[in-house]
Amino acid sequence: MSLVHATVPSLPRFSRLGWLMGLYGENFQRLERLLPIAALRPGRYVSHSVDGLDLVVEVLDIHPYTLELRLSYLLDDPVTGQPDPSAYVRIYRDARQAEVTHCYVGQRWQDVLGMHPAPRVLFGHRLRMNSFLNKWLEFLIGQGHGEHTLVEVADGAEVANAACA
Repeated sequence: MSLVHATVPSLPRFSRLGWLMGLYGENFQRLERLLPIAALRPGRYVSHSVDGLDLVVEVLDIHPYTLELRLSYLLDDPVTGQPDPSAYVRIYRDARQAEVTHCYVGQRWQDVLGMHPAPRVLFGHRLRMNSFLNKWLEFLIGQGHGEHTLVEVADGAEVANAACA
């Protein structure tokens, strides 16, 4: 009796770069479900939802093909006084990609990893930040945040969090 070895087709393997680019694409799709990306202008927006945690979207800058914004809650870190959690996001509208550039004020990758991190360390940091954004965006959508709950805040107007009021 001879054994016949069946060749099992191997599944494609994702490289770490392919995984990261996939996260960027998913982040863009989730941001599109959450925000009216094409209609946003520089300024501050707040989204109220049933969970009581208001989402703050600050559109920091708009360029021909990119949009830079910060996502946070109306919660401040008791130590730094800065919004927490917070993610700075760069949206590449032409490539349909969105990446976290850094989290928290003054915490760019150089502040976290030093000036000369190994490429593997820097890449791992990007994967963690963008995985965080991916999960957070899915959570926000699940909590009812979206284009229909987003309102622009007038310059200088204070917004109170319903959970803290």
